[in-house]
Amino acid sequence: MINSYTKEYLLELYNTQNIMLEGNILKIIKKKIKEEGDNDLEFNQYIEDCINTDRDKRKMRLEITKEVQKQNKELQLAKEEIERINEELTISLLDTEKAKELAENDLSILQQKTQFELVTIIVKMALAVIISVAVITTIMYVVAIIFNRETQIVGSTWSNLFGILLTNSFSIIGTIMGFKHLNKNEKTESAEK
Repeated sequence: MINSYTKEYLLELYNTQNIMLEGNILKIIKKKIKEEGDNDLEFNQYIEDCINTDRDKRKMRLEITKEVQKQNKELQLAKEEIERINEELTISLLDTEKAKELAENDLSILQQKTQFELVTIIVKMALAVIISVAVITTIMYVVAIIFNRETQIVGSTWSNLFGILLTNSFSIIGTIMGFKHLNKNEKTESAEK
């Protein structure tokens, strides 16, 4: 099967460059040596060394392959975990944005309610002042008329006060209408966004 020249060449490669045969060819050569009864001890030892070295290298490659597979499995699990966490973060971000929008809407409604209550209080106070000044001035004018006192000063004061009160009433109404118009525009702009 293997001639002496090939044996010498293989042995020389091993001795000079540390190159050995590998793989399934070694099984075939060993089988042929047994069948032919080859007694070349040096070559037989070379084949045994090659078989042992090949077995060791296969074990090492198998261990490396197993380690790589284990690392790949760990990396795959880590990738799946990262994807799961990213998905949860995306959902949390969307939930946070929705909560922010709800909070902004609630704040806007609360501000409008507070502003409306404030305007209501201002209007009530202004009306109370207007009415009380009008009532007091009217009482003073009526008392002056009843007791035949000088009514010209009280009358002109009464007339001026009613003019001022009327002007202030329109000013308050204008302010309220402007405020309502402003809120209406803000609601329209918010709805368009």
